[in-house]
Amino acid sequence: MLLARFFYADDGRPVFCFNYNLYNIMKKLLCIGALFLLFTTISQAQVRFGVRAGLNAARWQGKATQNIQGMTQLTGGVTSTRTVPGFHAGGYVNLPITDFLSVEPGLFYSQKGYSMTGNFTSDRLEFLNAQATVTNQAHYIDMPVLAKVYLAEGFHLFAGPQVSYLVNNTVRTRANVLGFSLLNQEFNTTGNFERLDVAISGGMGYRFGNGFNLQAGYDYGLRRLDARNSFDTFNRVVKVSLGYEF
Repeated sequence: MLLARFFYADDGRPVFCFNYNLYNIMKKLLCIGALFLLFTTISQAQVRFGVRAGLNAARWQGKATQNIQGMTQLTGGVTSTRTVPGFHAGGYVNLPITDFLSVEPGLFYSQKGYSMTGNFTSDRLEFLNAQATVTNQAHYIDMPVLAKVYLAEGFHLFAGPQVSYLVNNTVRTRANVLGFSLLNQEFNTTGNFERLDVAISGGMGYRFGNGFNLQAGYDYGLRRLDARNSFDTFNRVVKVSLGYEF
């Protein structure tokens, strides 16, 4: 059975026929062969299981028009943003492919979010300068699949896709005047956000000979967070962590 056949039609025109069924069969066989070779290589290497935990510095990036416009009107245009501190923790499996390349899938709990702070006045409190803070705290389950390239003994770079599932999202609002709390409320806003997020994760790390490792990375969110399509906002997270491989 030929993959392609060339012939001339009755009217003399050249005709080229491609056997798509055979092509699909060959493509599947090549994929199966590549997977078999990959798993054979992994089975002969030393698979490592590990745990990792560390700190997050999270923020949003994009046009959060409704949120920023509401805060700007409240504060008379004087607002500032800051990163939200959090942490991440979970486990991973390191699958060596060669002496300098490995694949590392993982499963982590991770805190992300965004915060805005501004000074405002109201008609009733014209002589007072109040400060309001709105903090969005998001709780995710991250599932990264990272490719690690070892450039020197222990030192490596990594990058790969990450899929995240939003477990819970809350918004806390606080307002203070002269040291007294005027407002301190928390709202569950999980339904306003997309449950699934997709990101590209990358960074660098160092693995010590005793099993410990240090890692610093950055998650660049690719999917819009707002489920109602009212603003374009994406997750951005800086991570620093300590891990241990068994």
